[in-house]
Amino acid sequence: MHDTGGQGWRITMDTSSPLLIALYLRDVAGLDGAGTPTLSHATPKVRHSDHSHLTAEVGGIGALKTEWEAWWQQLLKAYPEPATELSPPDFAAFSNSPALQRVLQAHYGSALDWARERVEEYQEIEAEREASGATLMLGDLVEDRLLEVGRGPRDFQLSIIELPLNEPRAWYLEPDKMIMSQRLLSQPEIFRSYVQPVVEMLA
Repeated sequence: MHDTGGQGWRITMDTSSPLLIALYLRDVAGLDGAGTPTLSHATPKVRHSDHSHLTAEVGGIGALKTEWEAWWQQLLKAYPEPATELSPPDFAAFSNSPALQRVLQAHYGSALDWARERVEEYQEIEAEREASGATLMLGDLVEDRLLEVGRGPRDFQLSIIELPLNEPRAWYLEPDKMIMSQRLLSQPEIFRSYVQPVVEMLA
């Protein structure tokens, strides 16, 4: 995790294993367009497999999409805390979401492995950033804003959740979270175009 702050303000950047697992399940089930905001595909690409046989008796793919979206919203709202306990092999906490429960039972092992690999990659990216000073840009954005308005900062916190997404962009979630492609910070102009308006609004 990267943590930048000053008097009354704090910006954190980190990834999330539960969100990575959910992202894997979305892509493996082919739930394109599911969730708010609608995120691009994960990278490396997760191979889609047909889940109609798994979910046919519990509402089909439509039910799976609805259940996944509800879970995704819980995860985002609870972040950085875990929302629902992932307890294999039964996943009892998902008994009210039987389609999602079946997909978790079928793919949890591969989802967990994939998520762990992505966390390791993210830790390497973090180390590169610390060495290069790339994250100093966050503090610069706040300082630039304060110079512009000629006052001290309002108290605010901003959590940036970084995920391995194949589209270099970010999504703002009111009031204090962003989802971002984890490679975006390596493209300073694009990074600034997404984060600066949020900092200006909060600070």
